[in-house]
Amino acid sequence: MLFSSISFLYYFFAIVLAAYFVLPFKIKLFKKKDGSYYYFEAKNFVLLIASLFFYFYGEPVYTILMVATILVNYIAGILVDKFRGTVWSKVSLWASVIFSLGSLGFFKYSDFFISNFNGIFGTGVSLLKLALPIGISFYTFQILSYTIDVYRGEAKVQYSFLRLATYVSLFPQLIAGPIVRYTTVENELSERKHTVKDFGEGATRFSIGLAKKVLIADTLGGFIRAFRASDDISVGFYWLFAIAVSLQLYFDFSGYSDMAIGLGRIFGFKFLENFNYPFISKSVTEFWRRWHMSLGSFFRDYVYIPLGGNRVSMGRWFFNILTVWFLTGFWHGADWTFIVWGLYFALFLLLERFFLKKFFEKLPQVFSHLYVVLVILISFVIFHGDGMTGAINDVGALFGAASLPLWSAETSYYLSSYVFVFIFALVGATPLVKSAVLKVKSTLVGEKIVNVIEPVFVVAILLVVTSYFVDGSFSPFLYFRF
Repeated sequence: MLFSSISFLYYFFAIVLAAYFVLPFKIKLFKKKDGSYYYFEAKNFVLLIASLFFYFYGEPVYTILMVATILVNYIAGILVDKFRGTVWSKVSLWASVIFSLGSLGFFKYSDFFISNFNGIFGTGVSLLKLALPIGISFYTFQILSYTIDVYRGEAKVQYSFLRLATYVSLFPQLIAGPIVRYTTVENELSERKHTVKDFGEGATRFSIGLAKKVLIADTLGGFIRAFRASDDISVGFYWLFAIAVSLQLYFDFSGYSDMAIGLGRIFGFKFLENFNYPFISKSVTEFWRRWHMSLGSFFRDYVYIPLGGNRVSMGRWFFNILTVWFLTGFWHGADWTFIVWGLYFALFLLLERFFLKKFFEKLPQVFSHLYVVLVILISFVIFHGDGMTGAINDVGALFGAASLPLWSAETSYYLSSYVFVFIFALVGATPLVKSAVLKVKSTLVGEKIVNVIEPVFVVAILLVVTSYFVDGSFSPFLYFRF
């Protein structure tokens, strides 16, 4: 089920919202021998049932896999805590890690390894052609953050299966992130507050994300499809394609993150931010502190630092960097284009550490911004490539390697047709609009005006987006395939 669909907005979400807020957080059941009471956590139960249905709606069979992953890690967490300080605690942790990553590897990477094995050894092993369970990359990392943090002593073991299952399956962020760590919502799982202010802010944030996805990302997707179908390609058209791909990925994924954060706020959860205007970065290092922050912090805390981080020899540090970025690329998909994309960033991070950062510090900031934009545009052309051959051809075409004309009539036509969405996207990728709104809200009168406009804005977006739904001019989230 898509957030950007009539079935979600006007049926599923409306019913879940009503059931959630009608019921109290806890219902007293019966008295224990010590005088305390057993409680049934009604709100968590509603969210769990809704989340399982949400996932079952799109992945009936693979719902079993997700529930099995939760059950294995629930038991593993209890055993890790029970045998703390013994070898069995570590065995329990590794059992959960092997099961979770094994499931991810089997369903996501089996055919990748088989096809490469066939290519190297000339064999004819049949591909499994397994459908990728939606969201498995995200919920696998989330459940691992629980068991690993329990082992480290950074999180308390969760004895309530209901709470842990609610955390893993929570539908706002289940299928495309952000990667919400257990420690972030640990307290909110057992007790959380609901306010009109949070509900309003959540609804506004959801609406902004919905607009980013449907009105900007999907429209840019139309430009990309037109480019791929064109017989009149030029170098200029390729650069417009590079800009469109980069902005589409940003607005699609950050739009989903906005919707997830907004829905979480409505239900009393405060998820951490996942994007922070990455295109204003002055270095590739800064870009990755602003882009998909939940993934970056996960690899930092669970891979990079355990490997030794930068407190090791130079050779080992190089190994750590390359390992993290190999895994970052590979996490995105079972194709060499994603691995090359990750190692491409590793190269520039290393260059910045030893040379480029000092070089650009001596120049006006505009040059460092241009450098970052150029690196990012090329990176997402690689990311979007149809295999390595396609990616190499696309990058080469940006620099005239395909003997293309610099410009063409069709390039002018599509630029004029999409110029306004490009402008809106470029402005929306900066904090200009947010800064202007905050400046208006800094005054008493301005705050009152914004408070009146916000609900109108939410309704207006829902009406416009609904018309797109009826027209059928929207598409699934790009990150569903990851």
